[in-house]
Amino acid sequence: MPHDEHAHHYHGHHPCLGVSTDIEDYFLTRRQFLSRVGLGLGALGAATFLGPTDLFGASSPTGLAPAGNPLAPKLPHFPGKAKAVIHIFAQGAPSHVDTWDYKPALNRLDGKSLGTDGGVAMGSPFAFQRYGQSGLEVSELFAKTAAHADDLTVVRSMFTDIPAHDVATTFMNTGSVRITKPSLGSWVVYGLGSENQNLPGFISLRGNRLPVGGANGYGSAFLPGIYQGTSVNTTARNVQQMIQNIRNSYVSKPEQRRQLDFVHQLNELHAQNLQRDAALESRLETAEIAFRMQAEATDVFDINKEPADTRAAYGDTAQGRQLLIARRLVERGVRFVQVWHDGWDHHDDLEDRITQKAGEIDQPLAALLADLKLRGLLDSTLVIWGGEFGRKPTRDRNGGDSPGRDHNAKAFSLVLAGGGVKRGHVHGDTDETGAEAVKDKVHVHDLHATVLHCLGFDHTKLTYRHNGRDFRLTDVAGNVVKPILA
Repeated sequence: MPHDEHAHHYHGHHPCLGVSTDIEDYFLTRRQFLSRVGLGLGALGAATFLGPTDLFGASSPTGLAPAGNPLAPKLPHFPGKAKAVIHIFAQGAPSHVDTWDYKPALNRLDGKSLGTDGGVAMGSPFAFQRYGQSGLEVSELFAKTAAHADDLTVVRSMFTDIPAHDVATTFMNTGSVRITKPSLGSWVVYGLGSENQNLPGFISLRGNRLPVGGANGYGSAFLPGIYQGTSVNTTARNVQQMIQNIRNSYVSKPEQRRQLDFVHQLNELHAQNLQRDAALESRLETAEIAFRMQAEATDVFDINKEPADTRAAYGDTAQGRQLLIARRLVERGVRFVQVWHDGWDHHDDLEDRITQKAGEIDQPLAALLADLKLRGLLDSTLVIWGGEFGRKPTRDRNGGDSPGRDHNAKAFSLVLAGGGVKRGHVHGDTDETGAEAVKDKVHVHDLHATVLHCLGFDHTKLTYRHNGRDFRLTDVAGNVVKPILA
């Protein structure tokens, strides 16, 4: 290989690793290079934080990274009113006609055939009433959240493509039903970066079970791995259980720092003389954020540091802890927080089961809105609650004496609050029974375009080139829903 006058020369002995580091002026492959210095990844002595890429998928590089910091805050296309997003995903598809879309005609038709699909009308067993100066009609299931009616926008005319949970869940979170594409949170952090360099820019809070669709709902797909969501099991009662291996029991922090710096130096030498390897650099970024998270994550996920009255307001429940953590993350500059609340698939026993699910989230959601407002964060934080599709106005044939509702892709409701959207506002409408959106319809692509707009992005211009074409969250569709914008 001919001599390159710009090639770097590195000579010496690295005391941390105890290996000779004489490096020639020429380089072969990255693996050969690392092998020459006796520095296979397994020999770093830092495997405890290089390994768990499934845990620390989103990361931030050290100052040694020549490309700069991909998580550094970035300016959007225009000033956005929202700076962060909390997406509470009610997976399983809540019934809109029992929560946010009051249909008195459905109650009058209860027990009668609706004719369109041979179904028998099922009136809602729940009372609705008007709240606030806006007079927003809300079910008794969400009475506590409804106390904030004048801060809410309810979109009653949502619709999606396919009423199958896996597909629709992936679609709501990624804008794609066919190929694996980056999630909404990944696009947001790719566009805006993060305001906290010691935490991932995108964190996904879940329970014991993995979300439907697996990591697709918070993955970065073809975007660099640094933009993937970090999945955290919030059912654990302490940080060490929530985030396994958050502390390294075998290597001191100064030693970890020296090892990381040395690996970054080697990687930089190789990158300058041959090429960059996105997979390996993502791995190194993972190690970097894991190192920095040891202190910050221990603090942010410890809700016991909150005053007792604050914890009581959210409630000592799984969802209460999730939403309190979500507020603490946004307060510390995390850009996108996803909260998974599953169990909304009610084909039978609707009355009891939806009462339970709504009861799990109503108090924490009301507390979150109040808390964000008190701290001056609601104006800059877009809060979203909703599922992947809606429910039919008829009795599910599998319901028997305790009926539920079947899937409905033609209509569902979504609730938004905070940065960028109107307050005390209802957008769109369904027909008299709630079977289908008929006025000012909003597709999932339209929702995504609107969320990006609230953050300051033209959704047609936030793109990433992959396999020879420019991809975007909204594919080749989507229109900003301007009537709901503040």
